[in-house]
Amino acid sequence: MIAILFVGAFVAILNETLLNIALPSIMTEFDVSPSAVQWLSTGYMLVNGILIPASAFFIQRFTNKNLFITAMFLFTAGTFLASLAPSFGVLLVARMIQASGSAVMMPLLMNVMLTAFPVKKRGTAMGTFGLVMIVAPAIGPTLSGWVIEHYSWRTLFYIVLPIAVFTLVYAIFKLKNITPQRDIKLDVLSIILSSLGFGGLLYGFSTAGENGWDDPLVYGTIIVGVISVTGLIMRQLRMDDPMLEFRIFKYPMFALSSAISIVLAIAMFSAMILMPIYVQTIRGISPFESGLLMLPGALVMGVMSPITGRLFDKYGPKLLAIFGLFITISTTYFFSKLNMETAYGTIMLLYTLRMFGMSMVMMPVMTNGLNQLPMKDNPHGTAMNNTLQQVSGAIGSALLITVMNNRTETKAAELGKEAMANIDPSTMASEQAMAEMQAQIANNAMLNGINFTFLISTIIAAGALILSLFMKRVDTSQNQKEQQEMMMKRTANHDNHPATVTNES
Repeated sequence: MIAILFVGAFVAILNETLLNIALPSIMTEFDVSPSAVQWLSTGYMLVNGILIPASAFFIQRFTNKNLFITAMFLFTAGTFLASLAPSFGVLLVARMIQASGSAVMMPLLMNVMLTAFPVKKRGTAMGTFGLVMIVAPAIGPTLSGWVIEHYSWRTLFYIVLPIAVFTLVYAIFKLKNITPQRDIKLDVLSIILSSLGFGGLLYGFSTAGENGWDDPLVYGTIIVGVISVTGLIMRQLRMDDPMLEFRIFKYPMFALSSAISIVLAIAMFSAMILMPIYVQTIRGISPFESGLLMLPGALVMGVMSPITGRLFDKYGPKLLAIFGLFITISTTYFFSKLNMETAYGTIMLLYTLRMFGMSMVMMPVMTNGLNQLPMKDNPHGTAMNNTLQQVSGAIGSALLITVMNNRTETKAAELGKEAMANIDPSTMASEQAMAEMQAQIANNAMLNGINFTFLISTIIAAGALILSLFMKRVDTSQNQKEQQEMMMKRTANHDNHPATVTNES
């Protein structure tokens, strides 16, 4: 059953990054502008940001089988429609349908594992879950780069479609219900506030790097987002049965794990954003080789995630987090020393070590926080974690791009003045010489901007290290007791009503 959920979540998350490298090809085929084609990624992210907070309600209200089959059906239908899309509008709608299915996958998978596995083995289970959460988006650019170089962008959907269909059919016959349900009602106002709040924040911060902070659409959507999220929090705190429970932050280790995850997500995005710019724009390396550069790091993270989970079960989160963050901080600092001659192998090694360090931190920290929550709050905990990751990723991207752009502009002006002061007057008439000089200044300024941003990212990661010093292994005895009672109740129901349980759909 876990394997079915894993495959479904894997292809859904893989699909998030799979299309990024194909955007120029799609732009050419449908003759649309860069800002329009970017909506294939932005729209996907927005739908995720709107539906993930509501996933806590869905997980509590519906059986995990019904919910997974519905989500997988939507994702499969969206994939099929995208593969045949005759126009850009149809492709955009198809991506939205895909996103409406994939948004529920991650919270659902996490909640099923928290229910299915004994508390003392959650680290191993969640470590294996790291294979899905981190490896899938890392493999996406490499696979996409290779496909785009040899085939049409539609091939990306042809690859995903049969896997999605197989998972859907297999789930219909084999998936079982294990998560408890409650007869709760959806608060429409909460959904509206959540959609405006998280959707506004995600859109505003995601477009800030490209459009600038002074764009009315950027700061307008961020203001709407902040007001709506504030209203959402106030409403949820007044409700006896909230859509998204914010009172879970009263548990200190969950609150601390959320803070560390937010800081780490912001720092993590530095390499995901800056490395392709450095490798492709400054060094002129092809998109496929750029994606290949990140593949060993993804594979190391995939291998380490289950091992880290077992280490968490044995030793707890603190030592793993400190050791992993030390490696992450060190490698991020070395990235702030890049130059025009840095070897491809050196970049790959540093990136791989950085991913190794992060594999020691992310899942142990998250699992320790979730372990402190009562069983009934697991859906809220998983929904909150996924929502915070989406929002912090968008904020981190916007801040880091802004830092890089500002530093690049300042350095370009500085280098331009120096060059004009030292230039030989006899070469001023040569347009070619001037063009070459300007190109060199632009490259050097951008390199300086990237290095400075990596230095800022190092300081941000150091903040996560300081927070990790306050981590403690939580007492899981109460959760174990709740889990045992739930298992006994489920077994009793099966013995009393075997036909009902077996045929439940």
